[in-house]
Amino acid sequence: MSPATHDVLAGGARAEVSDRGSRFLALVVPAADEAAAQRALRAIEAEHDDATHVCWAWRLGVPARERSSDAGEPGGTAGLPILRALQGSALHDAMVAVVRWYGGTNLGRGGLVRAYGRAAREALAAAPRRAIVAAEELVVEVALERAGGVKRLLRPPHVELLAESYAERARLVLRVEITHSQELRRSLGDLGAVVPSDAEPAGDPR
Repeated sequence: MSPATHDVLAGGARAEVSDRGSRFLALVVPAADEAAAQRALRAIEAEHDDATHVCWAWRLGVPARERSSDAGEPGGTAGLPILRALQGSALHDAMVAVVRWYGGTNLGRGGLVRAYGRAAREALAAAPRRAIVAAEELVVEVALERAGGVKRLLRPPHVELLAESYAERARLVLRVEITHSQELRRSLGDLGAVVPSDAEPAGDPR
């Protein structure tokens, strides 16, 4: 079951660490979906085309879909520690890319894991965030004389009216935060309102 709230980025952030001559620049960027994450990654690769590696991880959606890449580093030494840092931050809809410039000294598997993970954690710690409140959209049909009763249930920003139309019956489209959904449905039932069972999920920043 999806949480009632989850955190996303309110903006980007960066951090840089060094280890035995190698530089690791971590960049945290918002990504609403995989296409946005890929565009951001291509832009980072183009901006830092002199880098030795651009390793990355992302967490998209709720529940989170996760991917990572070592981008030529030994398996499990870059993408995975970046992803673990991202998981530890509990952020969604975010990508972290860590750009490395090789400094001439091999760091070994452990050194790489520590450097990539540290750079990602420091950038994530500096990243501004905001909460997204999970919500659903309800289409409510009710007798015309009871439409006013439905409107009296509105409690912005928790229950909001998105649209309304009137014919033989009133039809109102409501945006309802998940934490208020059950109570609202009971009240609608008391009014004799009909709510389709295929409500669409939505998200709204608060």
